[in-house]
Amino acid sequence: MKMLTGMTAMLGFFAVALGAFGAHLLQGTTAPEMLNLWQTGVQYQMFHVLALLSVIVAANRHYTVLWSVVGWLFVMGSIIFSGSLYLLVITGIKAFGMITPIGGSMFLVGWLVLSFALTRTLVKS
Repeated sequence: MKMLTGMTAMLGFFAVALGAFGAHLLQGTTAPEMLNLWQTGVQYQMFHVLALLSVIVAANRHYTVLWSVVGWLFVMGSIIFSGSLYLLVITGIKAFGMITPIGGSMFLVGWLVLSFALTRTLVKS
């Protein structure tokens, strides 16, 4: 969980930094639809940082391997989903947009595993 905790903090840092980069340095130099993609990447990354913090707290109270699975799905989903959007906007290479659904699928699976983990934790309590 220590590595997951560190990754969560770094994802939060980069969400804020990349949000500021998009708001200040891409504004006026990038097409509005590309700025919307950038913002989507930042939002999904930060949403999942907050979810990761909740997973870490839950894991510290009632650890099961499911919490780690959820956490790493959210981390990898953030890197692949948001990262592919950032790369698409910066490079203009449309192929990066084809990678985005892989990260989105990791988010979806992570939320399903989270549901299972919560159910198991609540039943045990």
